[in-house]
Amino acid sequence: MLELSALGLLQWQPLHGYRLKQLLELFMSSYISVNYGAIYPLLKRLEERGAIAVIAEEAGDAGCPRKIYGITPSGRDRWRQKMLEHPQESWVNSGSRFQIKFFFFGDLEPPERLKLLEHRLRVCYIRQDYIESLKNEYQLTNDHQFASRDRCKSVLALEIEWLTEQLAKEKSAIADGTPPTFSESTL
Repeated sequence: MLELSALGLLQWQPLHGYRLKQLLELFMSSYISVNYGAIYPLLKRLEERGAIAVIAEEAGDAGCPRKIYGITPSGRDRWRQKMLEHPQESWVNSGSRFQIKFFFFGDLEPPERLKLLEHRLRVCYIRQDYIESLKNEYQLTNDHQFASRDRCKSVLALEIEWLTEQLAKEKSAIADGTPPTFSESTL
């Protein structure tokens, strides 16, 4: 998810590692853990793979030059591939991955956005059915367990409602030929 996020941000503007970390913390910290121990090795790997390139260097605060990275055409292809894939992963990770993808939806074509929304909605319905199927297998024994299960079910129901709204907005925008509009409270 860190690679997806970093490539997505580098599509918008060239960045050095410190600024990339700041933006990742600002926009993605609810979904991924961001630390320097992960950023600089990632940038090195992406550069070695040809996904990003050093486009400039500037003086850093400590006197060491900062490398400014820009995304390459290969990096843009890699980002799109990562955006459209659906890896097998835990429920928590798939939710975080989707939220990161949604942040970058404006950089996708409308049919791609629709497919991602429809896929996430299907996954949520499958999860809802799974949770319901377990209620007879695992008997809850106290109020805290019931409250925890109810919260889980209500969070999932809210996500399904939100995804349904986003899907309707995307379909309406495609039908009208206009980009979808989102209020600040929607985001």
